[in-house]
Amino acid sequence: MLIIAGLGNPGSKYAGNRHNIGFMAVDAIQQRQGFSSWSKKFKAEIAEGEIAGERVLLIKPQTFMNLSGEAVGEAMRFYKLAPKDIVVIYDELDLVAGKARIKIGGGHGGHNGIKSIDAHCGKEYRRLRLGIGHPGVKDLVHAHVLGDFAKADQAWVSALLDTIADNAGMLVKGEDSQLMNKIALATGGKPDAEEPQAPKKQVGQSHIHKARNAAQPKKLPTTGPMADMLKKMFGSKGD
Repeated sequence: MLIIAGLGNPGSKYAGNRHNIGFMAVDAIQQRQGFSSWSKKFKAEIAEGEIAGERVLLIKPQTFMNLSGEAVGEAMRFYKLAPKDIVVIYDELDLVAGKARIKIGGGHGGHNGIKSIDAHCGKEYRRLRLGIGHPGVKDLVHAHVLGDFAKADQAWVSALLDTIADNAGMLVKGEDSQLMNKIALATGGKPDAEEPQAPKKQVGQSHIHKARNAAQPKKLPTTGPMADMLKKMFGSKGD
């Protein structure tokens, strides 16, 4: 069994916040993958279903972000699961908007929801971080995180959430790199910038000609052993 927990704050006041993109992601999975309706358990809203042949519990903690670990930890212990059986989806300030990264373990990066889950569940769970971008100034972070996505964000937000929901099987099966590729393509990600073209090779100049150009001094000796050697190597001027 796998728990997929999306992080956010409960209530309509926060529903459109950047901080709630974890809630949005599990909502998308619940709708797209034919899960049960949301019900209340473990201080959370939960929905049950199956993805890629595996039983999955979706969970949205209703404890507010700072106490997210209480709900996820309670569900983990109830089902006798380990941290490796948990995937947490949440917002990441330090990722460009629309980008995604996934890894096992790591630091909390100042995210209070992750701090709480670390405390209640341990750290070795999978973390799917969804970039919401940084406002650029520390003083604006709070308003940015708890602000709603702008209209200009809707295209990439929809593409991101739809891709996660459509490819939830990859998340369940641990096909992380494939999922990251799907997300990158869906949200306008591009391959690495084309390498600059290599300078064109000079045509019609053999290694001997290059050696001649490099080796010939401005004034060549006309007599003596050196002159004889050079004539044998390069010929005379009139050759």
